[in-house]
Amino acid sequence: MDFTFTEEQQAAVEAARAVFSGVAPDAVPSPALTAGAVAEDIDRALWTGLAAADLLSLVLGPEHGGAGLDPLALCLVLRESAKVLARVPLLETGAVAAAVERFGGSECASRLLPRVGRGELVLTAGASGRTGHDPAELAVTAHRARGEDSWLIDGVQSAVPWAQCADVIAVPAHAEDCRAVIALVPRIREGVSLAGQVSTSGELFAEVRLDGVRIDGGDVIAAEGAWEWLRDLLTTGTCALALGLGERVLSMTSEYTGKREQFGFPIATFQAVAVQAADRYIDLRAMEATLLQAAWRLGAPAGRSTTWGGPLPVTGDVAVAKIWASEGVRRIVQTAQHLHGGFGADTDYALHRYHAWAKQLELSLGSAAAHEEALGDMLAAHPLG
Repeated sequence: MDFTFTEEQQAAVEAARAVFSGVAPDAVPSPALTAGAVAEDIDRALWTGLAAADLLSLVLGPEHGGAGLDPLALCLVLRESAKVLARVPLLETGAVAAAVERFGGSECASRLLPRVGRGELVLTAGASGRTGHDPAELAVTAHRARGEDSWLIDGVQSAVPWAQCADVIAVPAHAEDCRAVIALVPRIREGVSLAGQVSTSGELFAEVRLDGVRIDGGDVIAAEGAWEWLRDLLTTGTCALALGLGERVLSMTSEYTGKREQFGFPIATFQAVAVQAADRYIDLRAMEATLLQAAWRLGAPAGRSTTWGGPLPVTGDVAVAKIWASEGVRRIVQTAQHLHGGFGADTDYALHRYHAWAKQLELSLGSAAAHEEALGDMLAAHPLG
């Protein structure tokens, strides 16, 4: 069995490394020293560079100007982006675009997706609901307007990443028949209002309020399983970000402990230091294995992703990946701070930025405890014996 990445996936990683090589994690003010958001916009220069390298269209088909790769390729690029704390909605745009192509109508896909690949259209998604603890689709209602091919959307989505900078917000909602649908809501539309929020990482998020927002029928994705698949992809992409961040933090720790001396020796040679670093390396390998499993299953042909590749629905693999990502990235940054000593808290050093981003990723789209509970319910409903 061959577990190596394909040539196309490897080429995507190489292209991503080239684009991200010029990105500085400390290009914006420190979140520890800033009362509000660290910036009012995404990194537009980086966004343009990603579009020029065809990295915004990785998962789109050739008919939409893309490379036709699977979610695993997107996760590999996200992994690289987190190493430099790239301030772009690459996950949200890539995931929503993939859902539009997979589940949306051909007219909607033809209208939106080529512009996404060219970097002309920024997408984001509301996946936190009203509080972040309840299913996101229950915070918004969607019902068909009488006698019209349109929908009316009402409700709230909190903590929507970079909503002020996005052109379209994918909003999950529950329809009258209790189905979950995805409404592609233009940011500038009557009935849409945004209230600024600041993430743990210091980035600008928003509470999006929808008051009778009218959406054309072609911009509502009502296919069965569409929202569940998008939510799983967003969660898996968050795991990829956590893995890339953790790898960079452990590398920073290795570099520091290899140079910092006590009693005439680098502290990396002390057993207590080496054991802690080794434990965190094991965390990274577990995070990687569970991430790749979830991303691989999400790439199953449409209609087969729930059962293809395992006895549990794909959401089970996503839950396992998020449990490892949340717990692993937390342990990694805590160990890094400990081994750096006081230097790790210096705001002139980048480690504290990674710590803030790690906490954001740990809790985004469900904490480890939330996914453990969901996994337990799933195992009860799908006995493996």
